[in-house]
Amino acid sequence: MLDIHPQPGLPCQTGIGYKPRHYAGLMADPGPVAWLEIHAENYMGEGGRPIAQLKALAARFPISVHGVGLSIGGEAPLDRAHLGRLKHLCDWLNPATFSEHLAWSTHDVGFLNDLLPLPYTTATLDRVARHIDQVQQAIGRRMLLENPSTYLTFADTTMDEVTFLAALADRTGCGLLLDVNNVFVSASNQGWDAHAYIDAFPLAAVGEVHLGGHDADADDDARPLLIDSHGQKVAAPVWELYRYTIARAGARPTLIEWDTDVPEFPVLRDEATRANAILAPVAG
Repeated sequence: MLDIHPQPGLPCQTGIGYKPRHYAGLMADPGPVAWLEIHAENYMGEGGRPIAQLKALAARFPISVHGVGLSIGGEAPLDRAHLGRLKHLCDWLNPATFSEHLAWSTHDVGFLNDLLPLPYTTATLDRVARHIDQVQQAIGRRMLLENPSTYLTFADTTMDEVTFLAALADRTGCGLLLDVNNVFVSASNQGWDAHAYIDAFPLAAVGEVHLGGHDADADDDARPLLIDSHGQKVAAPVWELYRYTIARAGARPTLIEWDTDVPEFPVLRDEATRANAILAPVAG
């Protein structure tokens, strides 16, 4: 049986992805920002300014740890050294939540700096479930698994993404992280209904919601293609889909993601204010 550490949980308000350039602004006047998310791999060292700042922030804000390097969907065994570093971080920080991506980023002995998609098959389901069990056992915490942004589908896929994620949550006891921008990007790229995806999603398992920006591009045949860039404000149709999601799911801790072309803190504070305005009437 999994020995779960007590986890403080996130408030059903808005957080932002923490960047060191925003440290002074957050400590002086966080405004509507109620919690912070960090990328685990940036804080696996033993000291220095990043760890000192994180400890100071953790004394004031609930912290969500978001992993980007476990390669949950990879065919190779999980990296035990990486898991050990992740456990060490979670042990001393005691984050409110820990999450990872439904993706892979390793091949043979190499690490690919990307989050790559998976075919949704029974074999993939078995492999990812084993990896989730291993992660949860190693860190002693329930993890959240994030739905990906996708740009293609696999010919050997035998189930849809929602069915795949629901099966993982049921089998492993993990929670889910619902990235609304990823839903919109994938639906636009592949021609399916984003609202129907939300309707089918196991919303009771959702422990966190993400919002971010995307870029509009085109593929080699000049067809529209959206890229999950996290490099600009949340787009109007994503705000609409988020409002729809919260109306169905109830209030959920919501993150504003902004990882490229990062603006000054007031811009993120404004995005957080907008998300809180949607959450507040539902949280009531």
